[in-house]
Amino acid sequence: MSQTLLLLPGDGIGPEVTEQARRVAEVLAPDLTFEEDLVGGASIDAHGEPLTVDALVRAKSSDAVLLGAVGGPKWTGVERHLRPEMGLLQLRKGMDTFANLRPAFCFPALVDASSLKREVVDGLDIMIVRELTSGVYFGEPRGFERGIGDKSFGYETSRYTKGEIDRVARVAFDIARGRRGEVVSTEKSNVMESGQFWRETVIDLHATEGDGVALRHVLADACAMELVRDPKQFDVILAGNLFGDILSDAAAMLTGSIGMLPSASLSYDGKPGLYEPVHGSAPDIAGQGKANPCAAILSLEMALRWSLGRPEAADRLFGAVGKALEAGARTGDIGGSMSTTEMGDAVIGAL
Repeated sequence: MSQTLLLLPGDGIGPEVTEQARRVAEVLAPDLTFEEDLVGGASIDAHGEPLTVDALVRAKSSDAVLLGAVGGPKWTGVERHLRPEMGLLQLRKGMDTFANLRPAFCFPALVDASSLKREVVDGLDIMIVRELTSGVYFGEPRGFERGIGDKSFGYETSRYTKGEIDRVARVAFDIARGRRGEVVSTEKSNVMESGQFWRETVIDLHATEGDGVALRHVLADACAMELVRDPKQFDVILAGNLFGDILSDAAAMLTGSIGMLPSASLSYDGKPGLYEPVHGSAPDIAGQGKANPCAAILSLEMALRWSLGRPEAADRLFGAVGKALEAGARTGDIGGSMSTTEMGDAVIGAL
């Protein structure tokens, strides 16, 4: 079966880490067909917009999309709707990748790289399921109102429909059934109407489709506190777009480095997923060969598992990253001195 992986390297360190993921893929799945296109600032430079219609069409017709990173100071002066980050939002919306999976897994070899005590993070394995295509990031109306003096203001709308909540909650329930069977749904139902609606909708869905899953509710700020105090209490965390964004970045640092964490953005069965490292474009180290490619490589691992139907290859790759780390492979962010390419070499060697 021929499968196509579309590479969107993007900006900053994106091309560097994506190249290492491609090298790994060529060893692990040599029958894959690779295509490449532009997104973010690279697309602005070439086409005057952060995502072209052609790039979106190619993404939707692929089997999976692997993205590097977008953004950087070069494009800070462009109009808001043309910023590199808009390309990523348009890609997510266009592909309808409504369920963002962000694992926070602490490899045994990196337990001491975390800023928290060993006993707090040893064995950490959390899956955050974040709604990705609605909420305050996409809600209308939004904008700026320019007035005189303190009369100016900016605003956006936090809006969720029942269908949008139901579909991402189903994903969280399904994933939990293959893990410990526990879902924590988080919002701010104490002060936000959309949060209250979120809670009520998740409760209703759990009553009819939650067999085998224990559900509890934690306010988003309390969840952030508990992630630092006792993170291993969590199995699957379900959150809306804004709080899922914040909580997943907090969880990333429990593992030792944000450079280690991948993500998957999924649509309905049969549609391609979007895979990308959690880290940003890191323009301060771009082009220097310092970036940790593990998050991009592990994003490939998620693509193999969730979109390409190759769980055995995914297992091999996850094991190879762990083996490379156990052998002492490290980039600067996790206490070593390896270059981006050398870290890729170490994972390929472990394969």
